[in-house]
Amino acid sequence: MRSHNMTKGLEKAPHRSLLHALGLTRTEMERPLIGVVNAANEVVPGHMHLDRIAEAVKAGVRAAGGTPMEVPAIAVCDGLAMNHEGMRFSLPSREIIADSVEIMATAHPFDGLVLIPNCDKCVPGMLMAALRLNIPAIVVSGGPMLAGDNNTDLNSVFEAVGKLRAGLINEDELRQVEESACPGCGSCSGMFTANTMNCLSEAVGLALPGNGTIPAVSSARIRLAKEAGMQILELIRRDLRPRQIVTEKAVRNAVACDMALGGSTNTVLHLPAVFAEAGLSLTLDIFDEVSRTTPNLCKLAPAGRHHIEDLHRAGGIPAVLAELLRKGHIDGSPLTVTGRALAENIADLNARVMDESVIHPLEQPYSPEGGIAILHGNLAPQGAVVKQSAVAPEMKRREAVARVFECEEDAMHAILDGKIKPGDVVVIRYEGPRGGPGMREMLSPTSAIAGMGLDKDVALITDGRFSGATRGAAIGHISPEAADGGPIALVEEGDIIRIDIPARRLELLVDDAVLDKRRASLRPRALKTSSPFLRRYAGQVSSAASGAVFSGGSAGTCD
Repeated sequence: MRSHNMTKGLEKAPHRSLLHALGLTRTEMERPLIGVVNAANEVVPGHMHLDRIAEAVKAGVRAAGGTPMEVPAIAVCDGLAMNHEGMRFSLPSREIIADSVEIMATAHPFDGLVLIPNCDKCVPGMLMAALRLNIPAIVVSGGPMLAGDNNTDLNSVFEAVGKLRAGLINEDELRQVEESACPGCGSCSGMFTANTMNCLSEAVGLALPGNGTIPAVSSARIRLAKEAGMQILELIRRDLRPRQIVTEKAVRNAVACDMALGGSTNTVLHLPAVFAEAGLSLTLDIFDEVSRTTPNLCKLAPAGRHHIEDLHRAGGIPAVLAELLRKGHIDGSPLTVTGRALAENIADLNARVMDESVIHPLEQPYSPEGGIAILHGNLAPQGAVVKQSAVAPEMKRREAVARVFECEEDAMHAILDGKIKPGDVVVIRYEGPRGGPGMREMLSPTSAIAGMGLDKDVALITDGRFSGATRGAAIGHISPEAADGGPIALVEEGDIIRIDIPARRLELLVDDAVLDKRRASLRPRALKTSSPFLRRYAGQVSSAASGAVFSGGSAGTCD
């Protein structure tokens, strides 16, 4: 066993002495040592209950004959970090989480890992670590939050801010929404980034069935955690490792499931980063190729009225996968952490759609194409991303007048002050991975636009990114970003921008000669941070088009 490097042999007597100091017996040292990576904290609502999940995992490990050893992981709440300096740290935390799991699992050579994330960057960070280390590993998340009163969620509160400013609700009504929309523990209840990634952990085979949808408050979530703790011992016995599970076929399955669900646009950042750890390439072109041939079967919040609890009652991810498998949209052969192939899991569960109002049949999809579209054009030569399933039909083709802002805050003030009018396209730049730095989410401005009733008249484009809770004609990840001299840096107030989502085009309608003159006068901008960490991040991070992974390079500078 891998842990024998720490526990066996004469020269490891000092190591055993330290393990005795932990209270471990010799018998416990001789069993497989399982790293239980727990991201619990008292800041993130999705993580405040993870100690209960960890205790259940450890009970399962002990029941199956292993010795659990719990280690911590950080996690950022994107909702709490939104619309201020803290959001610059959210995406970079993904790399820190992956690195810290690698450090703990290598410095202390565990035989296997049970990874307990829940919210946004923690899930891809832990998946990256699992594939990087390639030791037996299984993911069990904390589960989704229930929807709030009147079918509300966190996005309802963000949109209520815009409604208040537009005079559509009063302060008492806003207070009622903010006090009831998030009723307890769990990842926010729509098909936002955290829940999308937890669902795709199932689809790619690294989590047990039910991981993405069993509610956080359900006793079934505790049972799932115990089963994960027991199953890691079986994976060790079989020496079944993540890279045997995450193959090219499994990657395409995950993308197809994402398109059927209408998942968060952040998956276009996270899935390439995760799969790159296994030496697998996932380009924007693959997302678009799969999207064009995979029907959109679900309209979960923010695209529709259903939440994750509804998806769970309708059969969960196994039902979605069963529907996709029925017509060959996914491959049933890849192995999963159950030790069986994906198709075997579906058959064993007798997985099927229990509510066709939540999971549409393939013959009656919401759309013949998937939830995400990749756009190209002279404004986004390397690509841009939009959740087309959450865009109003009248906004899918539009020529709009550019209103240009150098940061999110300036755009937010203009929106709330009523300076954005129907027919405008809000352009927010220098918010990319390097220029931000940190590629902030733009949920506040997109929600304000929607809350003020402008989501069918106003688009927003950015080299930053969006929350999974964003709806409307919100086009992000524009690459190259402004800080790298991308065309978005050349846009001026009053320019006309053509959006054509069905044709996958994003065009700046300005003559090339004019753009050449603007490019010649473009000057590099100083980084918008004094943080040493973010300066290092800006010097190492790659384009959003390749997942914003580290690519080396020197640290940036800051005035």
